Amino acid sequence: MSFDLSVWALAPGATPEDVRTAVRRCRAGQHTDRRPDPRVVGFYRAITAAYPERPDLADTPWASAPPHTASDHIELNLHPTCADQVLLDIERLAGEHRLMLFDVQDGSVYPPPQRNDG
Repeated sequence: MSFDLSVWALAPGATPEDVRTAVRRCRAGQHTDRRPDPRVVGFYRAITAAYPERPDLADTPWASAPPHTASDHIELNLHPTCADQVLLDIERLAGEHRLMLFDVQDGSVYPPPQRNDG
């Protein structure tokens, strides 16, 4: 069993219900055919730099690797006993890359924090 999260690159102003709708479309096999969103690419590079996709490593947080990736999201399957720091890093990186975070277990959606870019 794994603890699952996904990060989503939706349009500015997207709501938690927009994320849930996108999740349902993904689960139904309906994916958009477009170039990967740069926010998703940046998040993927950052999280796999911090936690390499090596399920053969004893201390890996990944329950399965590589993660499912699409142009607008990444699904992360984590060991339920992974360190809290992994979850904090995922949350931080999702915010840095302006991605919405979806908690598969309870359907919660966490929007990126508000940015003050000047």
